[in-house]
Amino acid sequence: MHGLRHQYAQMRYEALTGWKAPAAGGPSAGELSPTRRVEDNHARQTISRELGHERIQITATYLGR
Repeated sequence: MHGLRHQYAQMRYEALTGWKAPAAGGPSAGELSPTRRVEDNHARQTISRELGHERIQITATYLGR
């Protein structure tokens, strides 16, 4: 079940941001420009809610940092 959540979160992240999640080979948080950091945060908030969580920190488990 969690494998599907990881897959969903990573696919959704790429759909929302246009680049892969860090756990899938995309850029880490430190490599993002200020504009991309805002997009990253928005995507993580959206995905967190879609997965039934209210904490953005949980997305690090699924997406990496």
